[in-house]
Amino acid sequence: MLDSKSDTSDSKAGVGSFLDDRRAIEGLPVRLVIALVVGVASLSVMMGMIGDIDGLSSTEIDAQPQPEVTTPGSQTLDVAVVDPDGNRVSDATVIVRGGSARLDGLATAKSDSDGIASVDVSPTLGSNQLDGTLSIDVKPPAGSDFVDERGNTEVLVVAE
Repeated sequence: MLDSKSDTSDSKAGVGSFLDDRRAIEGLPVRLVIALVVGVASLSVMMGMIGDIDGLSSTEIDAQPQPEVTTPGSQTLDVAVVDPDGNRVSDATVIVRGGSARLDGLATAKSDSDGIASVDVSPTLGSNQLDGTLSIDVKPPAGSDFVDERGNTEVLVVAE
């Protein structure tokens, strides 16, 4: 039969010796720092693997209009749709809107196999207005990993 009094004194002696041992407290911060460094390194590796998954990454596309400076009146703008590497993107929809220069509605066109969209526009300027801009947006091809989140080059319309 066990004596409850001796169990209590043994457990107090064990706790007392632990409280007097300073090595456990000194090693704790070092172990926490090591665990933190290993955890951050593991997290960065996992985030890198997730970023490489095609469904979670996206590529910005840009519109490069020709000409970039034009005059009021009926004309055609050729807009090249390109990825960051300069490769042309086909089947993207180019949308031209009036900025400080006016358009009647929107002008749209789809980029061909060469990545060029030919958009027919007829910009006008207000009376006493010397210049204005047309803004360009790109809707990426359906099912692609392209996005158009940053602003594109605007077309400057200058009075003759």
